[in-house]
Amino acid sequence: MAGGPAESERTKTVWFAVLLTLDNGFLDAHTYIARGGVFANVQTANVIFSAIHLSQQRFYTALAHVWPLLAFIAGALLAAHIKSGRMERLIPHSLRWTMGFQVVVLAIIGFVPAAVDHTVATVPISFMAGVQIGLFRKVGELGYLPVATTGALASLMESAYNTAVERTPAARHAFAVYGSLILAFLVGALVGAYATEAWGVHAIWLAAGFLAATLCLFIVEVPD
Repeated sequence: MAGGPAESERTKTVWFAVLLTLDNGFLDAHTYIARGGVFANVQTANVIFSAIHLSQQRFYTALAHVWPLLAFIAGALLAAHIKSGRMERLIPHSLRWTMGFQVVVLAIIGFVPAAVDHTVATVPISFMAGVQIGLFRKVGELGYLPVATTGALASLMESAYNTAVERTPAARHAFAVYGSLILAFLVGALVGAYATEAWGVHAIWLAAGFLAATLCLFIVEVPD
């Protein structure tokens, strides 16, 4: 098991999911504004944009959305390898190292000028999103995706219905969790938008800081 049972369980806590979701909301707003209108995390948008550009025979523009998609797929494959436990044999605490590596990459991207081809920034971010979505998809027994809110919105409405009709503690807990995740993504996107308008490509350093805080709290075992 990646990172060992204790570390794997730690990734399923609410605080971990909220911080990770906030960071991803920030990154999507940031890359859309500062890196050529590309959503580096949400690949559904990239599939749609690439299809639109292909239909318009704007092949180079379409590639700007295809490369992040391919990077996401590669990241998801790496996540499957990490989850298998094979990485742990070579690199103990592989989850910690994976998150630490992502912090470093985000910090480096902040030095990449806006004039450089945007794929230099969006491709590694998409790769990391693939890793995250492959490794972190549970809050307790509840499923979620740290890079998007569509599933969380549907789950929020389902839990709202169950809360109103069944009035069980489990339904209320699910409603609170999914509501927190949606709010975190929204706040992250808002902060990302304002920060990017103010600081441009350097705003990603704030996202690196959020992820570094997530890593620190992960290591010190903050209770759920």
